[in-house]
Amino acid sequence: MKRSYRVALFIALFSASAVLAQTKDAEINIPVIEVTGKAEIAVEPDSATVSVDFTKVDKDLQAARKANEEGVQKMLQIAKKYSIPSQDVRTNNISVSMKYISMRDRQKPIYDEDGDEIGTREFQGYEVSRSVTFKLTRLEQFEAIFNEILSTQPTEIDEVKFETTKLIELRVKAREMAMKAAHEKAKAMTAAIGQTVGKAIKIPEGAASDKFYSSGLNSNNNLSFGVIGPRPVSVSTSLATFSAGTISVEASVTIVFRLN
Repeated sequence: MKRSYRVALFIALFSASAVLAQTKDAEINIPVIEVTGKAEIAVEPDSATVSVDFTKVDKDLQAARKANEEGVQKMLQIAKKYSIPSQDVRTNNISVSMKYISMRDRQKPIYDEDGDEIGTREFQGYEVSRSVTFKLTRLEQFEAIFNEILSTQPTEIDEVKFETTKLIELRVKAREMAMKAAHEKAKAMTAAIGQTVGKAIKIPEGAASDKFYSSGLNSNNNLSFGVIGPRPVSVSTSLATFSAGTISVEASVTIVFRLN
């Protein structure tokens, strides 16, 4: 009785496995078409983030701190002048470090315990660093504010980044457009050989990206923006004529359709 039960169970399992294998083979062998659809939406930015660094070095710690604080205070005065909300102004914690340079004397070389030549360290001063970040939501003020920021003589412009508050909404729309583009592409390709497109059987997650394109600046101005994405900028003169450019939201989707 037990043996009959085991044989019956084996036959049932074997039959089920065979059916699954046949189904899997059928799925592998069905005719399909794989296409990629892409979409791009261009939109003007509605906000900008500017991050500025002030780094001062002096052998007198208090003098270095004072010089650093003066730069930060000038930035806060700009924020007050242009009524930038307090929640859109951020200052990071002050950073203090001791700066040295290595000096080597060929006439009197100094070696460490491993026999490697080392130099004496010469104290250069205390380095005091602090950065200030503005988020600007009225881009018509960007040019005036940025020129005033340059007048504070910052050590470095860490970042200038243009953004849109509709980014998530635009990403969703771009993805939908990419899927429709893929479907239309599949229909056009199959129609050329007298076939039609069936249901989608596979839609892997596609890639998305956001790119910033500047529409150009005055040739006399030395402000440089990265073509793709936010990047640090270098500045040596006033901003002059400025154009915010556009943000490009892109999506790419690959879809596998069944062929009829």
